[in-house]
Amino acid sequence: MSERSIIDTLSFRAGEVILYPGRVGPRDRIYRVESGLVRIQSVDNDGNALTLRFVKEGGYFGEEALTGEKRSYHAEAAVDTRIAQVSTANLTPEETLEIAGHLVEALSQAYDAIHRLTTQRLRHRVARAMLELADTPLAFRDSRGRITIRATHDEIAAAVGSVRETVTKIIGELTREGVIKSGYGRILLLDLQTLRELADSRGPA
Repeated sequence: MSERSIIDTLSFRAGEVILYPGRVGPRDRIYRVESGLVRIQSVDNDGNALTLRFVKEGGYFGEEALTGEKRSYHAEAAVDTRIAQVSTANLTPEETLEIAGHLVEALSQAYDAIHRLTTQRLRHRVARAMLELADTPLAFRDSRGRITIRATHDEIAAAVGSVRETVTKIIGELTREGVIKSGYGRILLLDLQTLRELADSRGPA
């Protein structure tokens, strides 16, 4: 991305909201994640959240600034995050193509998530969500090389399109089976092979 296209670089602490739903104004920009992780969420009138996607380092969000369409989601820093504001007016053809490629990939991921929502059992979706979080800055390895993800039961529920009570039950089952170990705001992944087998399984939702 050229210096001409980047207007400013902003930093956000974990949990801070970067973008709110609403109409897009003339000062709105496209954003690129320089470091950290951004959670894109939709929240209904009852306060139930659904995680639409995560934007990792190098990815873009705020694409509605290209067309002026109304924004229907929240963008939140999942960890301490630094983002670049990108001017849509100063984009080169190459940069526009780069952004389009990232958005096509994001759309493909959204299609896959919808497919899983309608074809996979919740237990399998929970396993996949944990594996996907394991490949983000929300994860770290302990002294034995085991992966722990920083995620609450509410956040897992939002990632799989369910409610906390049901997800807590499934996490309890996986804990008793020795697949994971759940603590306060953290989940230790003990049996990655079983999680992968569950994540790849298909069946009635």
